[in-house]
Amino acid sequence: MASICNDERGHFGVMSGHERKTLRLSVFIWLVNTFSSVIRSSGNMVVPSATLLLVALLQVLVSGALGLGWGPFPRLGMAGVAAGQLVANALGAAFLLFWLLSGRAKVQLKLRSTPLQWPLARDILRVGAVACLSPLQTVLTILILTRLVAHFGTDALAGYGIGTRLEFLLVPIAFAVGVASVPLVGMAIGAGKVARARRAAWTAAALAAGLLGVIGLVVALAPGLWTERFTRDPAVIASAALYFQWAGPAYGLFGLGLCLYFSSLGAGKAFGPVLAGTAPWTIFALVALGMAAYGLATVLVVRHTSWGEER
Repeated sequence: MASICNDERGHFGVMSGHERKTLRLSVFIWLVNTFSSVIRSSGNMVVPSATLLLVALLQVLVSGALGLGWGPFPRLGMAGVAAGQLVANALGAAFLLFWLLSGRAKVQLKLRSTPLQWPLARDILRVGAVACLSPLQTVLTILILTRLVAHFGTDALAGYGIGTRLEFLLVPIAFAVGVASVPLVGMAIGAGKVARARRAAWTAAALAAGLLGVIGLVVALAPGLWTERFTRDPAVIASAALYFQWAGPAYGLFGLGLCLYFSSLGAGKAFGPVLAGTAPWTIFALVALGMAAYGLATVLVVRHTSWGEER
């Protein structure tokens, strides 16, 4: 049966083979990250972190071998690059599934003796369904801003693209700190130690803010350290420098808000931070204001949202 998709003109048509491969690939990416989250929730950060690192290294090796035709391997081009990601994530998901089934994990997965229970699914969806909006907000914001910046010409668009590329690399830094806070906050909330949960959340947020804040100040003062890795065009460099001068100083607040968002997931209070995530909007100077508003709004929401009785 042919797969149906909606193209950019709003018409329905047959999904291409590349699109079907992309959908199959996304399943393994979803599985490897889901299994990693389950293991991290038990306080084990080593196994999922090491697995994701190996998955990334394996993806580079297999994608390079099949995409560029290293050694005896055929040169498959983009299909080889996609195959490398498919192989790496499938092996990573298989290993983490084996770990959960082996009995060595604190959270033991038993497929046959674990019936689906709506109350548990409801608790997961109460946080997870809301949290799904956060990455959509990020991507949608960048798409809208890219469209707006395009009206200022290719130089401005290229400069903005260089800036957002750095921001995509900053997110994993805040993600690493924020994810580490999730089990700490969750276990403290489960034990009724709300004050301890908040201390863990604020400590992690301060660390993320410090890390991203330093990076933001560096690129604001010396944007060439980043922009000249991609281009030597004076107009593009000037456009990217203008972007970093406005947005760079706000990176710390962006890291603060993003880390508190993850901590709020551990507390089961994700709606407020996700709502605060609608703040990043408009161009260059307003991007900085959006990041600052996001960070400060999340701080206020977390500060005034009850996680339970504090003892």
